[in-house]
Amino acid sequence: MTQLALLLPYALPQKEMARDLMRELKTPALATLLGRGDLTEHLAFDGFARSLPHETWLARQFGLGSTGDTSPAAAHNAMTAYGLPSADGTWFILQPVHLHIARDHLVLTDTQQLQLAEEDARSLFEVIQPLFAETGQTLLYGDAQTWFLRADELSALQTSTPGAACGHNIDIWMPKGEKARDWRRLQNEVQMHWHAHPTNEAREMRGLKPVNSVWLWGATSSGNAAPAQKFEETFSLSTGRNPLIGAELRQRAVSSAAELLATHPQRGLLTLESLIAPAMAGDWSEWLMRLQAMEGIWFAPLLEALKNGQLDQLSLTLSNNTALSTITSSKSSLRKFWRKASLTRLAP
Repeated sequence: MTQLALLLPYALPQKEMARDLMRELKTPALATLLGRGDLTEHLAFDGFARSLPHETWLARQFGLGSTGDTSPAAAHNAMTAYGLPSADGTWFILQPVHLHIARDHLVLTDTQQLQLAEEDARSLFEVIQPLFAETGQTLLYGDAQTWFLRADELSALQTSTPGAACGHNIDIWMPKGEKARDWRRLQNEVQMHWHAHPTNEAREMRGLKPVNSVWLWGATSSGNAAPAQKFEETFSLSTGRNPLIGAELRQRAVSSAAELLATHPQRGLLTLESLIAPAMAGDWSEWLMRLQAMEGIWFAPLLEALKNGQLDQLSLTLSNNTALSTITSSKSSLRKFWRKASLTRLAP
């Protein structure tokens, strides 16, 4: 059976904007898939959850144990993808970030805006690696935006994904629990080491944001069960690694439904993340333009693939920061002519 799951983070607009946005969209294929498909899942999330709905969903698909009390246990999975050893101890994902001042608190900037090149990342990494070594902790490099820290003594910390914390007062989403003060002290030392660092000064001269802090999340301890994966292959618009996606799966970059269908996926997952940035920035005209563009590139060809038997099943998982819905379509569901093609499920 040929099945494809399409994950669209932030395809659900905020409720106060949804009706107006739906009136502007001209996406008949998407309307057919949403209107005639079966609603197979709908979840509401706490606005203060430590991971976003689509992150929680991904963690569940790959057996990463997301409880809501802390971020998904993604470190081991991600390290395997980078070919790094993680057999012993407790490992965290550590990401370089930019914090900016808003009135009387600090806000985490969207990590996609950081534009951190490998050369800059390596320079900053090498400055703080000895700092962690002095405390008996091991810091390893994955890529420019993904590092790994072994810190067994911090295993009880409750942490949040950068996505959940982005755009908010970080005090709410900072690590909590035993040893939280120890982590905050170490984080402050990192910030001092990077303050006025030549790499950051050069970045600011180029109009880029300075890298002025790190974000800790995704703790995985040795002995955790291996992920149980529901997909055989994953696809995205880039080859960038997602820490929440199964490490041993082949990750392919595809640019269109036609390219994806040519691979004949049996149980595939396609993630389209282009709606995240405009939704988080509140740029709804850009959000509209990007979702509208998906009609011809993705929705219409995938609908046709269902009709002609290339696909047996297509599920669309749509989310925002507090809700997630999955609508599943098949050739038989498309025959349910009494179900009207509609975008109303964009406003759950």
